[in-house]
Amino acid sequence: MASLHEKTEFFGFQFLKIPFSVLPRPICLAIGGALGSLIYRIDRKHRLIALSNLKTAFGSQFSVAQQKEIAMSSFRHFGSVFADIIKVRHMKRGKVLRLLTIEGTEHLEKAVLKGKGVLIFSAHLGNWEMATALVSQIGKVNVIARALDNRLLEKELLKIRKKLGANVIYKQQAARPILRALEAKEIVAILIDQNVVRNQAVFVDFFGKPAATTPSLASFFLKTNAPIVPVFCYPVRKGKYHLKILQSLKITVTDKEEQDVLKITQLCTKIIQNQIQENPNVWLWFHDRWKTRPEGEE
Repeated sequence: MASLHEKTEFFGFQFLKIPFSVLPRPICLAIGGALGSLIYRIDRKHRLIALSNLKTAFGSQFSVAQQKEIAMSSFRHFGSVFADIIKVRHMKRGKVLRLLTIEGTEHLEKAVLKGKGVLIFSAHLGNWEMATALVSQIGKVNVIARALDNRLLEKELLKIRKKLGANVIYKQQAARPILRALEAKEIVAILIDQNVVRNQAVFVDFFGKPAATTPSLASFFLKTNAPIVPVFCYPVRKGKYHLKILQSLKITVTDKEEQDVLKITQLCTKIIQNQIQENPNVWLWFHDRWKTRPEGEE
């Protein structure tokens, strides 16, 4: 049975969902951006996390004022993403697809033709949820996700992901479903830019500081030899998105599995870092990315 807290959050979601179903999408995005700005101002904890992360990542490259502007932009962006995810639930698939342009389709198609399944990796950058609408046109997509703490909201998010063309594999006991999906020549998408606990992590360099990162992408590659393809989805003008598919990674495997996992995870993390550096306003700066520290480091 849902708790009072879950019900309160769910009713708040429903309060937004009803008007968003009828309001024009540009107005929904504007409301979402305004909510993001409000949260930046009132949520001191996450504002400070964002500013701390920006200082770690960019140091003196940006002034304090510029870092604050990037942090504010990040909150605004994810407010708009939240609004858009609610809005697309009520849009026809064809209309959703017209919001997206794509670059590098040939890279994913080539990877699919190898017949080993495909491992896509991305980050909480831009609007990763919308990417599945186009990727699912190329092959069946399975997204690896952690269930929301609120079970009522998780059911709503699951409906939205299915609408966008994604099958969800939850992180708990995900290994077998992922391997089955790859054996069936399907696409498996993993976001690898969030902090993980120490006993589940490998530490790789991220903006010059060790970051606890999931080794799962690398591990599944070593088990299956499925091509690894980077995919990122960015907001562009007039409320649209641009999907950028990069070339599949060229990886030389040795007989030292731990070293290979570290090397592959570092390579993928570096690609994510490069994308963030090009588009700093649309990454999830208020996530505590460097929270877990290597053993022996405070």
